[in-house]
Amino acid sequence: MNQEIPQEELADLEISFTLNGCQVHVSIKPWETALDIIRNKFQLTGAKEGCGIGECGACTIVMDGKAVNGCLILAAQLDGRTIETVEGLSSNGAMNYLQKAFLDKGVVQCGFCTPGMLMSAKALLDECDRPSKGRITNALSGNLCRCAGYVQIIDAVEEAVAIKLKDAGDPAENR
Repeated sequence: MNQEIPQEELADLEISFTLNGCQVHVSIKPWETALDIIRNKFQLTGAKEGCGIGECGACTIVMDGKAVNGCLILAAQLDGRTIETVEGLSSNGAMNYLQKAFLDKGVVQCGFCTPGMLMSAKALLDECDRPSKGRITNALSGNLCRCAGYVQIIDAVEEAVAIKLKDAGDPAENR
């Protein structure tokens, strides 16, 4: 006999993970998504639910160095992981190089997709110091934007690469 268990009878799960550099512990429901708990339990509202099916990228977070859709990851999968959200990019209220480049290139329009774009770009630049335009385009292909032109977004990531290399004192950047 297959009987459904009422949701209120399902036990909460206890998980721990690193969120923007801080170890956190939280009680979750088995059906909650990473996006649900990041927004509702930690009040980090940069990641947005756009489509809820992993097509738009507005909910992009970085999990163990990879850009993932927070709406498709169950919160239970965060246990023991390292999670980064757009709120973790700035330090002491100062924008990081990616945020500065997005602002300089006029990428931010309505701002709905911007956090997801930033997190996809962050995951790429953490993995690759000098990505080609094609690799940048591929890394951002899961993020949809209705306001800005994609040219400015790609230009902003290229500018962020230049800023990052200059800040790191890369001699190749001075040629």
